Amino acid sequence: MLPLTDKDFNRLYTYIKKNYGIDLSKKKQLIVSRLSNTLTSQGYKDFSAYVDEILSGRDKDMVTAMLNKLTTNYTYFLREEAHFKYLWDVVLPDLQKKHAHDKCLSIWSAGCSSGEEPYTISMYLKEFFGPQASQWDTRILATDISQKILNTAITASYNDESVAALPATWKQKYFVSAGGGRYTVAPAIKQNVIFRTFNLMDPIKFKSKFDLIFCRNVMIYFDQDTKDALVQRFYNATVPQGHLFIGHSEGLNKATCPYECIQPAIYRKTGK
Repeated sequence: MLPLTDKDFNRLYTYIKKNYGIDLSKKKQLIVSRLSNTLTSQGYKDFSAYVDEILSGRDKDMVTAMLNKLTTNYTYFLREEAHFKYLWDVVLPDLQKKHAHDKCLSIWSAGCSSGEEPYTISMYLKEFFGPQASQWDTRILATDISQKILNTAITASYNDESVAALPATWKQKYFVSAGGGRYTVAPAIKQNVIFRTFNLMDPIKFKSKFDLIFCRNVMIYFDQDTKDALVQRFYNATVPQGHLFIGHSEGLNKATCPYECIQPAIYRKTGK
């Protein structure tokens, strides 16, 4: 393990928090353990010169690679299944009625990682609308700060473990076997997801407001002030009666949260 002085640790976590909202102020050992091998392979003798290079901002790929190492991208299809039951039972029937005329939904998977979440949502949409699906615009916006992880999502190739929770019929309908225990998402599902890089610390200025925002297991890295500010931006980007889904391991500040809590990890924007 390479040495990380308190000075360099302070410089690095301050930079990460300011620019990306990720709070690693109590994660010195995590930084050392996850980055040491990378630094050694690149010829660094300690963290000082590496931190200098990161803070210079000259190499965006270097920053992205660091963030990939320091944040966990573990996910799988149908993660936190209770969300999808609520989506099926409550949200989609409401949206079907609300958008009966324009047949256009606005859904955002924020912090989509390697794509399992938006592809799962897309499968639910195809199942729900059935033969009428082609008449609806249900394309999902899926964003992440890391272009590298988005490239994995766009490739849409997954192993047995990742798809294990899905019904067998869905694997047959929505995946193509690639051999060797790997599956590729079928074109109809891939084409229903639009991937873009986006930093959740930036202002949210998409063309339309959202009926539904998924931001699950992302805010675990943020301190309370950062979470509060992000939730307010989400709220401003949500249509009245629209929903926000967060991870079950996360919690929002009841005193400051502008959404109404419907059930654990599911929130709704009240008002007309």
